[in-house]
Amino acid sequence: YSLLQAALLIVNAIAVLHEERFLRHVGWGSDQGIGGFGEEPGIKAQLTNLIRSVRTVMRVPLIAVNSVTIVLLLLFG
Repeated sequence: YSLLQAALLIVNAIAVLHEERFLRHVGWGSDQGIGGFGEEPGIKAQLTNLIRSVRTVMRVPLIAVNSVTIVLLLLFG
């Protein structure tokens, strides 16, 4: 259970990263790392895409998973 809780905290941390307030200041904005056609994206571009995808896809499921986690912690300590 602790491992699942740690994974949930990491996904929550990724989901709350704000692109304009935080990511752009450290050089990870959406306009950073744009490669040419046919070039492999670098690790920075891949991580930026992963962060953007997690924020888009996991927004609604995270609300449900966090609610279930809170209820379980309240019931079982």
